[in-house]
Amino acid sequence: QFGNALDELDEQVDEATYPPPVFDFGMPRNITARTGHTAAINCRVDNLRDKSVSWIRKRDLHILTAGILTYTSDERFKVVRTADSKDWTLHVKYAQPRDSGIYECQVNTEPKISMAFRLNVIVTPPDAKAIIAGPSDLYVKQGSVITLTCHVKQPTSAAQDIGPIYWYRGPYILTPFVAHPNDAAIDLQRISMESTLAEKMQSRLRIANAQLLDTGNYTCMPTTAEAASVVVNVINDESPAAMQKSGANGSCLRRSSSFDRVNFSLVLALVASAVVRWMRWLLGSGNLSLVHINCDVRQSISS
Repeated sequence: QFGNALDELDEQVDEATYPPPVFDFGMPRNITARTGHTAAINCRVDNLRDKSVSWIRKRDLHILTAGILTYTSDERFKVVRTADSKDWTLHVKYAQPRDSGIYECQVNTEPKISMAFRLNVIVTPPDAKAIIAGPSDLYVKQGSVITLTCHVKQPTSAAQDIGPIYWYRGPYILTPFVAHPNDAAIDLQRISMESTLAEKMQSRLRIANAQLLDTGNYTCMPTTAEAASVVVNVINDESPAAMQKSGANGSCLRRSSSFDRVNFSLVLALVASAVVRWMRWLLGSGNLSLVHINCDVRQSISS
């Protein structure tokens, strides 16, 4: 009895010292995925300490994962978690409509606590695709604003059926979820997204005060359409002269080596013309030696 009393006292001390595990209720709980793609259901738990997280399929109460271990013969199911992360993300590879339903994220406290998520797997129209306006390679000055605009082309169905649009930088989602905690390049306070629904869905990603670490591959991923990507290169003010401003917003740059060659040829021609005029003034018009000098100058320039 004395030993039991000590155990109870230890538990009370632990509860008073360390707060219990708690779910982040700000995470999306209604997830839509496309058939054949990977569905990701993200569960975030604070104050987990020595407890573990399990994923359970509600329709048959099948335990899919416990901790980082998988307890199903269906290899499409896997939990993804990086070291020291609060996120326990259930991945369903090659998702099918039959995978739709309720999935529970459960923590083995006493009593157990759980949070339910609904997964909707839908069929993607074959002609639906995303298009990011502008070139596929963008050059942006450090400190300026990165603006990416994505349109969803979906001729065979109404825009209302498109579903949400997600933006990724590399493998990490930017919106509407928070970025990966180990990705130092992402500062959520600089990132904003707005979507409009007119004749077609449009989503605009905006990153203020662009930094060199913002360089990367950005993907616009609609729920019911093929994704589109663009490479953003953030350069400092000491960039080569071979970069010129794009007419889009004044901050995007692109390489223009042919433009530089034309400029160089023009400058060379102006210099040659000035030399000839100076020699003509010096020697006087009609002098025979001027002809030889002009020829020599032109030959040296053409070579």
